[in-house]
Amino acid sequence: MHIHILGICGTFMGSLAVLAKELGYKVTGSDANVYPPMSTQLQAQGIELLQGYLPENLQPAPDLIIVGNAMKRGIPAVEYMLNQNIPYTSGPQWLAEHILQKRHVLAVAGTHGKTTTSSMLAWVLEAARLNPGFLIGGVPQNFAISARLGDSPYFVIEADEYDSAFFDKRSKFVHYHPRTAILNNLEYDHADIFADLAAIEKQFHHLVRTIPSEGLIVYPAIETALQRVIEMGCWTPTQTTGQGDWQAKLLAADGSSFEVSFHNKPCGTVNWTLTGIHNVNNALACIAAANHIGVNPEVAINALKQFKNAKRRMEKIAEVNGITIYDDFAHHPTAIATTIDGLRKHIGNDQLIAIIEPRSNSMKLGAHRTGLAESVAQADQAIWYAPDNLGWDLAEAVQQSTTPSTVCHTLDAIIEKAMTLATPNTHIVIMSNGGFGGIHQKLAQAFSQ
Repeated sequence: MHIHILGICGTFMGSLAVLAKELGYKVTGSDANVYPPMSTQLQAQGIELLQGYLPENLQPAPDLIIVGNAMKRGIPAVEYMLNQNIPYTSGPQWLAEHILQKRHVLAVAGTHGKTTTSSMLAWVLEAARLNPGFLIGGVPQNFAISARLGDSPYFVIEADEYDSAFFDKRSKFVHYHPRTAILNNLEYDHADIFADLAAIEKQFHHLVRTIPSEGLIVYPAIETALQRVIEMGCWTPTQTTGQGDWQAKLLAADGSSFEVSFHNKPCGTVNWTLTGIHNVNNALACIAAANHIGVNPEVAINALKQFKNAKRRMEKIAEVNGITIYDDFAHHPTAIATTIDGLRKHIGNDQLIAIIEPRSNSMKLGAHRTGLAESVAQADQAIWYAPDNLGWDLAEAVQQSTTPSTVCHTLDAIIEKAMTLATPNTHIVIMSNGGFGGIHQKLAQAFSQ
């Protein structure tokens, strides 16, 4: 059977392609934006990638087309698919029907931290010799691949609230029917499809409605939006993290060492390479979810000591002449702030420069612009990328920032500015949910000359 995936280089769809190939299907795909790490992973799997959405890419017709949620009516391949009556489905629906239906699904949902937490959880189950299947919206470095079937009852999935396809506007996670669910946090995002926070809360409650009474929901005690979701009706046991059932006592300010306790009973100490209180909270949720399927917290804690975060999550790209460059996926003011906070606590008084591309759909719509100036408060310098087609005034949005800020309209201007600011012992974190024109390597090359 030949499956063709429209939008194959998206993190979810690329992972889906890996699973379909592992099941034995012939898999091809097309996309308008082909860039690492997903393109590299797909090519390594022997999956043919075609550039663009041309009808010719669907000739001869595949047996089934899996349609990514970035696809819209009017795209030539979509119109051809409909006119030729080629069978099609959404990614989440195909996943539910062909892989998840008979598995114990452990889902990680939330505005932030899904990729990191699902990577952690898959690694903990692996360390516990449960050999889980997983699908993660990134490439977890402990596995070096974003998805696999596994050969156990357990399947870990990054559960996104974004819509499923142009013909199915339900959130992806409604299809997954998890038995164990982590709800990490909940803020307003995806302004292109949700009118307000209440609309997202409604989708999260649709997810809650699908979790069985023998399952478990894990969420932070202090998240008021998630508390509202639970109060809409919950038929599943819950455990809370942070100030609730599962707690962490910081032994290092940057979050690189902390003691875990459950109902005030110490479980052990995590010493790891990650930083930031957000990652401490991610770890608590992971330990709780693993515990639900019988993994002793001590086993989970030992596994986390060997955990390597997914690629593009505070990933060290280069260290050149005393200047360290990191790549991070942050694309929401809260994520930007927590990323910078973790790095600041880790590096102390060294100079920290943040380079940020407002690339997500919500960013492009200006939905988060009021929070941007404050998000970089702990950086020494901020460099913002404002391409000509941004559609709103980024300079105006960040002009009140307490951090010296520069708005650039080209990658060359960003590199030039960074080179004037950086000195030995400078840390530069580049934040974008896209390829950012390969600026990471361009900047490293500039500093090496």
